[in-house]
Amino acid sequence: MEPAIDWRAILRERLPLYGHRNWIVVADAAYPAQTSPGIETVVTAAGQAEAIEEVLAAIGASGHVRPLVYVDRELQFVTEADAPGAGRFRECLSELTRPYDRRELPHEEIISMLDRAGATFRVLILKTAMRIPYSTVFVNLDCAYWNAEAERRLRASMAEAATHSR
Repeated sequence: MEPAIDWRAILRERLPLYGHRNWIVVADAAYPAQTSPGIETVVTAAGQAEAIEEVLAAIGASGHVRPLVYVDRELQFVTEADAPGAGRFRECLSELTRPYDRRELPHEEIISMLDRAGATFRVLILKTAMRIPYSTVFVNLDCAYWNAEAERRLRASMAEAATHSR
């Protein structure tokens, strides 16, 4: 039997290398192995909530990136009858992601975003033991010390400088 992989050590090792446009995904047990070259999948024995909490805490402590959280829109429609524990998980997920920018999109749309990112940027998938469908949490990393408004001002200044230099 192979020794268990220390997914936390892998997370700690990868996070300093990652920057904006990289992704960290906390996936359910049935999440597929993707083939994009930049996607790395690590199987964990962790629970979904535990892994989400660990990932968000590590990102928060990093200082250089911040999380943009994506969840499957389908999760809000998964019933207790079809997936016992779905309601409790939704409540837990809501609490864990409350402080962050969280977006709900259809599953296939998020997978497409991940595939495109994996062609150019690194993606770390931490596959958990979770057995509730559409419970995967996709975290797109963004720069912690630069924001969209600062980028807009920068681009406006550059455009203005280009206009004046003609």
